Amino acid sequence: MRCLLFALIMIAGLASAARASEPPPGIAWQGDFIQGGLVIGVAQPGITLRLGGHAVPVAPDGHFVFGFGRDEAASVPLQIDYGDGRSISLALPVEQRQYHIQRIDGLPEVQVTPPPEVLDRIKRENEKIAAVRARGTPNLDFLQGWIWPAKGTVSGVYGSQRILNGHPKQPHYGLDIAAPKGTPVVATTDGVVVLAEPDLYYTGGTVIIDHGMGVTAAYLHMQTVLVKAGQRVRQGEQIGTVGATGRATGPHLDWRVNWFDVRIDPQRLLPKLRS
Repeated sequence: MRCLLFALIMIAGLASAARASEPPPGIAWQGDFIQGGLVIGVAQPGITLRLGGHAVPVAPDGHFVFGFGRDEAASVPLQIDYGDGRSISLALPVEQRQYHIQRIDGLPEVQVTPPPEVLDRIKRENEKIAAVRARGTPNLDFLQGWIWPAKGTVSGVYGSQRILNGHPKQPHYGLDIAAPKGTPVVATTDGVVVLAEPDLYYTGGTVIIDHGMGVTAAYLHMQTVLVKAGQRVRQGEQIGTVGATGRATGPHLDWRVNWFDVRIDPQRLLPKLRS
């Protein structure tokens, strides 16, 4: 992939960008310009980038990555500064998507709103998760590509949302893979474990792995957690087992990918399953 991207830089430098999604001179990229999409690129030395309200880190070798959220606007500004007084501002077009919305009424209130006595716990846990996702390490493990984290049946997809008793709940930001309890869960690509918790309120057994440059992956509702924070793991290495811990109605793995606080559609990163 790295050789391909550097070759694309040379091509990009020879032609002006006819469309906003085409890279400007000095930059090459490939990926999904769609809500939930992830884009990987390479920039020539001295270039700095800013996407909307986010500074886009650029590695010493020029690699960078950015993503678009579930509800990203149809056009997102990208500022490119070349370090020599030149700058370009692009309006990146982002393809819009339709998501499945499900309404469920008549539920007991305890299934809709968490009890007051756990609100402080939820706040502490959310702050811990936000802190590890905010760190942007210089690793480039995300360049390796991705494999499926568990064997099973897709039971939930990115972007779907439930309205419970008339109250819109947070959209689902992950890929649910239903499988029996104890099914192995593996690291989808190389990285460093930055969070390993056996019992979070919402997500139960939870592992978050840092893949570099703001890209993290979370593995939720696991029955067992087999790694610890600070541990480096390899693609395909077992990190836990499928469970139904936390707020889960049955055994499954909820796998999520972020670019900092931007929620990425993880299924778009994976090879398609063979029938």
